[in-house]
Amino acid sequence: MEMEQLYDVIVIGGGPAGLTAALYLARARYRVLVVEKEHFGGQITITNEIVNYPGVAKTSGRELTDTMRQQAEGFGAEFLLAEVTAFELDGDVKTVKTGRGEYRCFGVLLATGAHPRMIGFPGEAEFRGRGVAYCATCDGEFFTGKEVFVIGGGFAAAEESVFLTRYAKHVTILIRDEDFTCAEAVSRAAKEHPKITVLTHTAVVEATGDTALRSLRYRDLRTGEETVFAPHGDTFGVFVFAGYEPETALIRDKIETDPRGYIVTDGSQRTSLEGVYAAGDVCVKELRQVVTAVGDGAKAATALEKYAAAMQEKTGLRPRKPEIKEMKAASGGEAQPEGIFPQQVMQQLEAVFERMQEPLILELCLDEKAVSEELRSYMEELARLTPKLTVRKSTEGAEHMPLVRVLRSDGSNSGLAFHGVPGGHEFTSFIMGLYNVAGPGQALDGETMGRIKALDAPTDMQIFVSLSCTMCPELVIAAQHIAALNPNVRAEAYDLNHFPALKETYNVMSVPCLVLNGEKDTVREKEHKPAAGHAGTARAKRAAHRIGPRDDGRKQYISVT
Repeated sequence: MEMEQLYDVIVIGGGPAGLTAALYLARARYRVLVVEKEHFGGQITITNEIVNYPGVAKTSGRELTDTMRQQAEGFGAEFLLAEVTAFELDGDVKTVKTGRGEYRCFGVLLATGAHPRMIGFPGEAEFRGRGVAYCATCDGEFFTGKEVFVIGGGFAAAEESVFLTRYAKHVTILIRDEDFTCAEAVSRAAKEHPKITVLTHTAVVEATGDTALRSLRYRDLRTGEETVFAPHGDTFGVFVFAGYEPETALIRDKIETDPRGYIVTDGSQRTSLEGVYAAGDVCVKELRQVVTAVGDGAKAATALEKYAAAMQEKTGLRPRKPEIKEMKAASGGEAQPEGIFPQQVMQQLEAVFERMQEPLILELCLDEKAVSEELRSYMEELARLTPKLTVRKSTEGAEHMPLVRVLRSDGSNSGLAFHGVPGGHEFTSFIMGLYNVAGPGQALDGETMGRIKALDAPTDMQIFVSLSCTMCPELVIAAQHIAALNPNVRAEAYDLNHFPALKETYNVMSVPCLVLNGEKDTVREKEHKPAAGHAGTARAKRAAHRIGPRDDGRKQYISVT
């Protein structure tokens, strides 16, 4: 057995539960790997303000989970950005298959979390991304000065309604029951807010429109009276907060779950499978909060320590001990100041750059705005980490500046570009774009590769994103992966915060939004979940299916959420 690929525990999911477990296990000197398919931190990273985490007066979800990860890394926990494709969970040594290879372990912790649930009212799927949204942080700004409806009566509905008043002209909350189901302290803020109206015993009947949402019909469940909201010549927003569905597609047929798909565990977070544990929002539980996820992770880790120790004795196999990373200090005992990228991020970048096969050129097109200087500093700092990246300024202007183009070593355009500064959740997608251009890149199956190579017509993809959006990187990575492999394709991402004119031109009401070949002929993509498969494969396969030429030769506009 390849000992380098052997771990005491592999944690699937990098949210608060998984990060806590990694911290406990690594601190106890067990080798642990955290595998995350999108971004470390989980759903909590889109929460702007956390005020109920004990010992922390006020923070954001991203700040809190960044600290959790740093703590775990300090004790030697390892992290892998990849999508799990399959499990082999029988026997003493289990196998976790990912798009970046196979890894073995004694114990597995499932901390995969959950995703927002759709209600299913007529028009919901059709107008998803065109007026119907599920993330106030990602999409609230698109409804500045407009009317907004919130559907739901739980914690998220109450809290996010208050958040939406930052942008919306007015917020109307539709609740099927007699009252909110969350704590009074949370619901009171919504009930007493001057820009919020609460309608109880009310349900949505239908949402209708054309290229965007234009009307909403809802019913008073006591009287049967129906109301139609249809602002003349304008659109509006509907935000759905109806709870979550567990991310258990890969494991549901192998493990005991409840009728809704949540994993059944005991008091130590054990599942029905020997050596497999679960923690956080993926579990059957009454309260889903960051503090309960952290508690689950600690309990699971403690039980997994005992399990891993027993398996070491039984099998005679000993995974190497984690490497404790000491904080470097400057003379005088003060911590060294960090540059743009924290030390732990720099270490991860260096590992990626080491694998890149070809050097690249980062070509900057800048103007006089402050964001141009920010982009220049960002790219120059990145290039200082590796001789494989060179920064140069373009001698010609460009549309929608500032931007950075990714050029190959011979100066040819790879087709990849980012307009704005690729920070936030788009940092990972930018780095993956570099990796896919320079090679070896993310692995793809033969069918997907063939489909991408067969795209013989010039195709321009514009991906409009928000840096706070957790769903945007998936589309950006897929689109730019295709562009890296096919010279007929261009994939340029735009931080809409810096390009409001584009938002108006394409009537963008949700991110991510993909425009094909620059024309707004609306083609709606139905909601679907990724099939089991490597992250790059699954994303690129779906994207390759989307961008094939239409039979009538017309151009396409697709809004994707």
